[in-house]
Amino acid sequence: MSYTDQSQMNVTVGVQYHGLLGLLFFSTVTTVLCCAFLFINGTLIFTLRSKSVFCETSRYILLYNLLFADTVLLALSQLLFILAACRITLTYPVCGVLTLFSNLTSEISPLTLVVMSLERYVAVCYPLRHATIITIRNTGVAISVVWAFSSLNVLTRLLLLIHFPFEDLRMKNFCSKVAMFPGPISDLYDKAYTCFLFVLAGVAVISSYIAVMVAAKSASEDRASAQKARNTLLLHLVQLGLSLSSTIHNPMLIAISKNATRMEQAHIQVILYVCVSLLPRCLSSLVYGIRDPTIRPVLMYHLCCRMKRSPISAKAKK
Repeated sequence: MSYTDQSQMNVTVGVQYHGLLGLLFFSTVTTVLCCAFLFINGTLIFTLRSKSVFCETSRYILLYNLLFADTVLLALSQLLFILAACRITLTYPVCGVLTLFSNLTSEISPLTLVVMSLERYVAVCYPLRHATIITIRNTGVAISVVWAFSSLNVLTRLLLLIHFPFEDLRMKNFCSKVAMFPGPISDLYDKAYTCFLFVLAGVAVISSYIAVMVAAKSASEDRASAQKARNTLLLHLVQLGLSLSSTIHNPMLIAISKNATRMEQAHIQVILYVCVSLLPRCLSSLVYGIRDPTIRPVLMYHLCCRMKRSPISAKAKK
């Protein structure tokens, strides 16, 4: 073996070694972050089922639905990430189930935000009729419609796979939405549905925000409540934008892959995954848990593992 061949081999082995270390590091970091977020989301979900006031209030029921979908999507996203990091390929049926559930839960969030925005709109603009319009039964019907609409989209995606000629049950690439739904028709449908969904959600949230702003300016009484509802709708608009950012994940990767090395692509992909997929799914629990005065003490109680107050803190409080 010549000196040049030996040097090239050493460089190749060094790149593979550093790539393996980087992959192990990023996989560990994302897994730890995901476990922390799952713990926070799971604690808030348990909190929303721990007291009757949360189970009998429409906005807390809607928040529970939002958190449940985000938590399931968070767990599925991390599972697919770990499978790809470990270079494990799946069969098409298994990957199809995972990606379809991922698509289902990803669409629940913007639709639930629309219902939550409409609830705040009714609460501010029609306060006398709020109790008769926003009932537990109507809230359950709205949640059922959200899940049914999302399930219809999943069924449509499944029908698009019937005529696709799968050569083998074993996938050649890692499990992802791009690998599972190939072809121009699926891509065109995905773009059209995503645009329709977020335009619909954006119009609903922005319209509710404008209506609440007008009501807040013209209201002579309970202006603080209208101001709080306006801030909540603004938060919903930010959450909708974060949900929309996940749809540009793949186009950004394709654009970056043209001018970056394979190692740089892997690092950028992990950073985008954390910023676009992980962080937005934990935003709801952190913001609502800290912001809502009814949830905050119960959530902190459960997050602290129900630790009793020490005698020193009790005396200091007195």
